[in-house]
Amino acid sequence: MLEKIQDCFRAERLYYSKHARDEMETDEFGEIKDTEVFAAVSSGEIIESYPEDEPYPSCLIYGRTSDNRPLHVVCAYSHEDSLGIIITAYQPHPDRWIDFSRRKK
Repeated sequence: MLEKIQDCFRAERLYYSKHARDEMETDEFGEIKDTEVFAAVSSGEIIESYPEDEPYPSCLIYGRTSDNRPLHVVCAYSHEDSLGIIITAYQPHPDRWIDFSRRKK
């Protein structure tokens, strides 16, 4: 799924949900730009998968921006539309994550 989502980013075949836009604008660590999401997904890795999500299975991608800012981006892929869907994007809080890739218990 990561490769298909990355292909969508390169081809600019993306849909940002309203929730994603709202979260990006109001992130507690500062606004997240589209270019930062692009960089994080392009260099990222899937750290959690949500195969049961509807209407499309989704995944949590962890990556870093060109300024080394850690980001989490929840994405889905629509096979029907060959479209990457950005569900949300945020900077993970260090109190809740180990190396930003594993949830603290």
